[in-house]
Formats: sequence, C-alpha cells, structure tokens
Amino acid sequence: MSQHGVGPRAGTRSVAFLTAGVLAVPALAGCGSEDPAGKPLAAPDIRPAGRDRIADGGTLRWAVDSVPDTLNTFQSDADATTTRVAQAVLPSMFRMDASGRPERNPAYLESAEVVETEPKQVVLYKLNQQAVWSDGREIGAADFAAQWRALSGKDTAYWTARNAGYDRIQKIERGDNALEVKVTFSRPYADWRSLFSPLYPKDVMGTPDSFNDGARKKLKVTAGPFAVKEVDREDDEITLARNPRWWGEPAKLYEIVLRTVPRDKRAAELAAGTLDVAEIDPSAARRITVAAKPRSSSSPLMGPGADRPAADALRSWAVANGTDEDAADEETVARKKLRKAAVKYARQQQALRGFEVRKSLEPAYTQLALNGAQGPLADERVRRAVARALDRKELAEAVLKPLGLPAVPVGSHLALSGQAAYADNSGALGGQDTKEAQALLADAGWVRGGPVKEQEKKKKEGEKAAGAEGEKASDSSEEESDGDGTYVVGEDDKAHRQDPADHLAHDGKQYKQPAQGGAPGAYAPKGTAAPANREAAPLAKNGKALTLRFVLPSGPGSQTLRTVADRISRMLERVGIGTDISKVSDESYFKDHIASGQYDLALYSWPATAFPATDARPVYAKPVPAADGSLNVEQNYTRVGTDQVDQLFDEAVSTLDEGESRSLIRKADSRIWAAAGSIPLFQRPQLIAARKNIVNTGAFGFGTPVYEDMGFLKKGAKPAAGPSAKGSAAR
Repeated sequence: MSQHGVGPRAGTRSVAFLTAGVLAVPALAGCGSEDPAGKPLAAPDIRPAGRDRIADGGTLRWAVDSVPDTLNTFQSDADATTTRVAQAVLPSMFRMDASGRPERNPAYLESAEVVETEPKQVVLYKLNQQAVWSDGREIGAADFAAQWRALSGKDTAYWTARNAGYDRIQKIERGDNALEVKVTFSRPYADWRSLFSPLYPKDVMGTPDSFNDGARKKLKVTAGPFAVKEVDREDDEITLARNPRWWGEPAKLYEIVLRTVPRDKRAAELAAGTLDVAEIDPSAARRITVAAKPRSSSSPLMGPGADRPAADALRSWAVANGTDEDAADEETVARKKLRKAAVKYARQQQALRGFEVRKSLEPAYTQLALNGAQGPLADERVRRAVARALDRKELAEAVLKPLGLPAVPVGSHLALSGQAAYADNSGALGGQDTKEAQALLADAGWVRGGPVKEQEKKKKEGEKAAGAEGEKASDSSEEESDGDGTYVVGEDDKAHRQDPADHLAHDGKQYKQPAQGGAPGAYAPKGTAAPANREAAPLAKNGKALTLRFVLPSGPGSQTLRTVADRISRMLERVGIGTDISKVSDESYFKDHIASGQYDLALYSWPATAFPATDARPVYAKPVPAADGSLNVEQNYTRVGTDQVDQLFDEAVSTLDEGESRSLIRKADSRIWAAAGSIPLFQRPQLIAARKNIVNTGAFGFGTPVYEDMGFLKKGAKPAAGPSAKGSAAR
C-alpha cells in the first residue's frame, strides 16, 4: 500500500487492541486483596527495554500459522493473523492490560464513560485530537456510525460473523464537537467497552460491498503505528511498514514481516536465520534451551541417532563392514544419512544459541468437552461421574510443570485468574472422588460386570482399526512424548481395582456369586461376567459396555493433547469407563467432529474474554430447535445448556453495576460447572522463541502487544532487569 508523505506527529503512544468474536479480551478493573479474581498465574515475558536503548530500523520476521483469507476481523473466516494485523494497524478504543482487563487506549481516547442511564444508557467518547486515518481524515462519529450500521444485524447484506452489542445501540451522533461521539443504547449494555475494538474506517463499513470484499485482501486506510504494505499470497507473507501519519511515538522497526511457517518447521527456520520470532512447541523449546547450555563430555549433543543403543551401533558397524556386500552397501548408505542428519542437527543447534525461549500462559484454557446430545453422556449423572474421575491437578502438572510454568487447574469457564470475573467455582461439581464417580454411575444404571451383548463385543473388536478417518489409538498405557521424549511422558497405571461386590446385577435382579467350590453346572445368566474377573470388566447397561469415543487431532502439534487424553483415559478406566480413542486429521477435527457433534469426549481450547456476558454466552447457551427442525447450538459444541444459565447471562449483560454483573457471571459459571458439559483443565502454555537482542516482544500473556516499542537492542545496550513488563517498557 502506498504511504502518504506526511511525517508523524508527536503525541500519545498507542497499543492497538482487538476483540474478535469469542477470541475476545478480558474484564473490568480493580479488585481488592480478598477478591476471588486473584492475580495472573504468570507474568508476560517480553524482555522489556526503554525506547532509548532500541535501535532505529530493522525488519522483524515473525512466524504465523497462515496468511488470512480476510483482513476484516468481523467476518467468519478471520483468524489469529487477522487479529495480529488489526492490532498493529487499526484503532482500538480499549486494550488488554497484563491482568487481562480492558483499559482505555490513550492513543485514541481521552475518555469514555457512561454519562446517562435514564431513560437510556448513553456513553460519551472523547477522542484524541491527534488521531487521524492514514489518508489524513480525522477519526470521528461517522466511522463509529458506519461500523454500528454494518454490525447491527439489521441489514443482512453485510456478511458479519457477529453483532453482539451493536444490536443494542439505538443511535450514534456527534457530541458538542468533532472529537466527541455519543452512543445511545436501546437496552442497557454492561459490556459497552467491547465495542469499536478494532474500529474500521467508514470506507470499509459504509456499504455491504466494501465490507464483504473491500477489506478481505487489503486495507487501504489504517490508523496505527504500522500500515499494511503488502499481502503476498504467493510467498505467504504480509508486510507491515511504519505509518508516516502515526501521531504517537514512531515505530522503532521499519517493517514487520508476518511469514507463514508450519509449527514443525519453525525450529529449522529459526536456525536458518529466516525468522526472528516464532511461537513454538515444547520440543522446539527444549532444543533452544539445550543449545544455550555449555556442552561437556558428560552432556553429549542430542540429535538423530544420539539415543541409539550401543548394541545397535555395533551391529550397524558390523553389517557395514561385513561380507554381505548388498547389506554392507545398504548399511553404509544409512550410516552416511544418519551422520549427515547429525551434522545438520549440530549446525542448527549452534545457530539456535542466538535465541531464547520466552514463556508465559496464554489467555486461553484447555477443556475436556462432553457431548451431552446423545449416548451415555446425555445423562447428567454420567457426565458428572466423568468429571469426578479426573485429577485436574495431575493433568495440569503433566503439561505445565516440565515447562516451569504454574500448574494450577482452571476454576472457571468464563475467566482466568487475574480477570475481574474470575472465581474458582469448581466446587459446584466437586473434585476427584473415585467412590462418588462410581456411585453416580451405579445410580445411572451402569454396573461393573453387567452383560454385554455379542454384537456389541464384535462391534468393539471391529473398531480396533482406523476410526472415521483416523487411526485408533494403541494401548492407552503406551508412553507418549512430545517429539523427543522429554516433554510429557505417560505413567504406568497405578490404579487399584475395587474389591468385587457380593452380587452381580442383571435386568434388575441380583445374583449371588457362587461360593468357593460350588456345585458344577451352576452358571450365572448368559452374558454375565465371571465373578473372579469382575474387577476388570467394563461397566454395562442394557447389554452395552460403557465406552466413550474420544476424538483427537493427529497433527504434529497435537502431541500434548494426545498425552493428556491418554492420562484421562486411565483415570476413567479406574471407575469403569472405557474410552475408544480416534485420531483424525487436523483439518476435519473441528468441522467434521466437534462442531457436528460426532464425538463423546474431545479436548480443545477457548480463549479468555473480558466480556463473558457477551462473548461466552453463545458457548454455553441452551441449544434451541431451528425453523428447519435442526438444533441451533451456536458455539455450544457440548450441546449442554440450561434456561437458568441463559437467564443469568442476560441479567449480567443488562446491568450497569459492574459488581452485580461479576456476581451474576460467577453464578452462571457455577451452574455451568454443575451441568458438567465441559471441564476446564489448565491454562495453555505460551512458548515464544526470540532472538536475544529483540526486546518488548515475546510471550505477552494477557497483555496487548505494543508494536511501536518492538525492536532490536542497540549494540552494547542491555534490556531492563527481569523477564516481564506490564505490556511495554517504562518510558
């Protein structure tokens, strides 16, 4: 995109802030020491440095998962890269602080507050007088009004992914001057801070054609520290360049290049010098950590063949030097390939010494989803039994402890520790309790040692092969690692078996177990498990064993999920619940399985939101029948919801008392826990590889990146003490 030749104005610095659908932002400010919200479990890790220590210029090459199909965050195919671009180039009225709460963005707002509540809620925005679009036009009421009309839902010609909040606006008008915008709501709206973040120019929002197509491939007019210079879909890159009309502190970098690099290729790209910053998986993080350590004879370089047993190495040498010429030639070629791979690995390790791993926790959590629409999990007692069988602390430790991150189970569906709405409401369901889980299953009619019909047995035997389109997992006790066997390793099943009870149940009747040495020919009804093996038998009901289909992605970046699933399977086995693990392709995992309801158990993540009354409602709303007879589940892929939860969300979003709204959200979360449709497990780790001389960049945690402060240290300069900063370096 061509740049206008007007220099930047002095003024307030900016941090662009984005809220995209449920990929939203966090909550409201201020909490006392006794507030259950607490503090974030991990601080940002961005290697902070003051601007005076940062060199002017340079290009930052940043790995992303994709070049997005659209640069319009309000469209359904927007993705994480859309978010990153919008943060750097567009206005945002509120941004996220280090505790995951929205704060006013002074680059665009002098103030924003509710000035009237009766008869209508009115919010008055006072804009920064220096804020202008890159074409020189002042940001003003016309832009706010165009975005409201596009996202209100009244004009179906706009292909919008969401209209929450905008549908409550009655009118938008200019205030006493061009710097004031008055927004009047038809209904009270507690989450008004979620609106106009990001804000697009009226040129994009003004007509359906410009909204639907104009901002998909390019953004001609922007208003951030950077502007979109080029979207290169052939090379899978987006280049952002300094915005010459930016009125805040000028960006230190000349350019930011967002390059598409698959996650399993990023370590090699970092070593090759083609990337400066990349989110990485635990195995790549370990490679960088190992590379930074001084080597000694007692700590040999790991790599291809490094863990090869001595006996195998000796055999290889013998074959290569043996009398069988064909075998010797083949072995010689294999040895050369191995040596070549080892040399390449060693060179990469040497190059990786220039990087470090910056780590925090993502503003997102991983959950176990239970499909309540069909099968055994349609019974709330079975869902609760699954939940009570889980040791969530053990699962969190398995993932986070090896990384040196706080291993604390998530206690809320609607917020994370540190956010205003957070409170640990897991007590509404209860912690790990094997006996309680078994009692719930028994109450639901599932009996250990119950009869299993022959066709059911044959069906299960026939499913040992591939699943719907992926492979069935092997023995659940098999150890799994994350690439190099050092991240998360399965443990042997140490579960003790329950002592056999005195009776077996079948069709509502009780059958006394035969006494030791009983009369020959005394058999239990056909299909009843032998008493001696009852402790190993599955639970059964109506001739069917209690086995749940556990669907997982099969891609290289999903090893952690598969290891967690393995542990969950062993925990469930202890209470008599079997699991049938199916690994499916990453491409079909969500669309063909989670969204369509073709699963019993699944692992996936939800991002945290500062505005749960708005953004989390569609995730937990009670599914309702659609006009065509189908079930409208919105984003509630577990299909579990209640009228009470919906009512609490509605009340929370309609009160302007922030304390009352938080209380209602916490009550809603307690009801969500009790329904046991999904079980939050742990906050996701955030691992970022960055060159050691790059500052104000890395694992941002909750905080919104400050793009104009990113850069390379001047020669001889040192960063600020400590690994983290509240979003940016102190000035």
